[in-house]
Amino acid sequence: MTFELKLSETLTELGLQLPPAPEPKGVYRPLVLVGNLAYTSGHLPITSEGSIVTGRLGESLDVEEGYRAARLAGLGILATFQKELTSLNRVRRVVKVLGMVNCTEDFTQQPAVINGCSELFIDVFGEHLGAGARSAVGVASLPLGAAVEIEAIFEVK
Repeated sequence: MTFELKLSETLTELGLQLPPAPEPKGVYRPLVLVGNLAYTSGHLPITSEGSIVTGRLGESLDVEEGYRAARLAGLGILATFQKELTSLNRVRRVVKVLGMVNCTEDFTQQPAVINGCSELFIDVFGEHLGAGARSAVGVASLPLGAAVEIEAIFEVK
């Protein structure tokens, strides 16, 4: 089964859909391929209507809302990968995910928020290929007031 077919089935089961790949919001490339590694730029959580999920965890958003925002950012990463490299079949594995959470100083559940993206990758690529190294950190603000920003590194063939 191709990753595209698995992704399509998984998204249908989860009631989600792959959005169009987001356009850059600045001067950068959405994905850079170096050897057998694909580095994505940070992706914001963009809804199916095209708006960015904004707010701060521990203030205006709870963990479940942050989890859903991280899942949206993960969908954007997959859309970018598919657009830039034409097929998710090129993925050998997820190497690393960096998740930044816009949160209050006392918020400590960043890992639970970024699980939204990590679990999406596991759902699509499987436990062995979809779970890579990961960091989940809290920050005082993110571009455009986004709730999360996530970047990933993939090993590709």
